[in-house]
Amino acid sequence: VGAITLFIAATIALVANDIKRVLAYSTVSQLGYMMLAIGVGGWVAGLFHLVTHAFFKSLLFLCSGSVIHACHTNDMRRMGGLLKKMPYTGWTMLVGCLAIIGAGVPFVIGFSGSYSKDSILAQALVFQRINPSHAVLWYAAAGGTALTAFSMFRLWFMTFVGEPRDEHVAEHVHESPAVMTVPLVVLSVMAVIAGWSLGPLGVATLLEQARPLG
Repeated sequence: VGAITLFIAATIALVANDIKRVLAYSTVSQLGYMMLAIGVGGWVAGLFHLVTHAFFKSLLFLCSGSVIHACHTNDMRRMGGLLKKMPYTGWTMLVGCLAIIGAGVPFVIGFSGSYSKDSILAQALVFQRINPSHAVLWYAAAGGTALTAFSMFRLWFMTFVGEPRDEHVAEHVHESPAVMTVPLVVLSVMAVIAGWSLGPLGVATLLEQARPLG
């Protein structure tokens, strides 16, 4: 159920034009990842992704609210070129996009989603090797990751890059007030660091403690 959910929801997000609808279906897809993690025995990985997802998805939804506040429309087909007028919203939303796709510098450091989503993918891969007949679960998880990356950057580029596609919308665009942008900056920091190890309280310790229960 988790694998089907994450894959189908990710495909719907590919073609949605409502900025909040893209994020909503992306959320459903990430919930599918959490359920998949439970199904393949990685309940710690699933809970870990629930925590990191809370930060970067709340960031993305608040950024979309900032965009809608400025444009007075949810339709990404009427946006474009907003980064110049909305730098705080645009750059913090880019952080959210990088976090949800699990971006990072290999073997150095990653955004929060890099650790939690990779934990689920690793658990699915181990499960697939132990149970070759369930290989579809691994391929669905890996494919869903690629679809998420495409849909999130489709959203970001349609909204913030290029030339304005609706002059009536563009002429009224403005950056949101500090009461809206300050939380975006705070959440963008958490979207980066929420998955980092905290020494004895880190993820490795949690996994070690969970092993006897498994």
